[in-house]
Amino acid sequence: MNFRRFIVPAAISAGLLAAAAIGVTQAVAHHAFAAEFDGKSPVLLRGKVVKVEWINPHAWVHVQNTNADFAQVEWMVEGGTPNTLLRAGIDRNSLKVGTEIVVRGYQSKDKACTPICKANGRDVTFPDGRKLFMGSSGTGAPKDGSDKAEMP
Repeated sequence: MNFRRFIVPAAISAGLLAAAAIGVTQAVAHHAFAAEFDGKSPVLLRGKVVKVEWINPHAWVHVQNTNADFAQVEWMVEGGTPNTLLRAGIDRNSLKVGTEIVVRGYQSKDKACTPICKANGRDVTFPDGRKLFMGSSGTGAPKDGSDKAEMP
């Protein structure tokens, strides 16, 4: 009996299963809010949009914010997936460079802002007063009322 006919496919299958398990673990870890952001460090950012990265798995909005020392500091704010943002009413045209916005969210655990200040965005307020949820549901972020999917 030729065992190579059985051993080689079994080894390949085992390798594929291990790779899939690692991929699932990394995907779950990627979406854990607490791994990167501090739920006890809320931020309120006011400023102009300087750049938008409409990419998967999360869109990023760069906002020029004035800090307590009146210095201009760029913040990179993580939003939900582009699809999630579209369903919430946020698209590329509503986040044009130069648009004044207010973002409420949570700062990253890296308080030194090295190499850039980062935050997880919960909601964004537009110049016309519209306030929209910009986060991702089910990530473990604090339940602060901005995510309607978490409401009873």
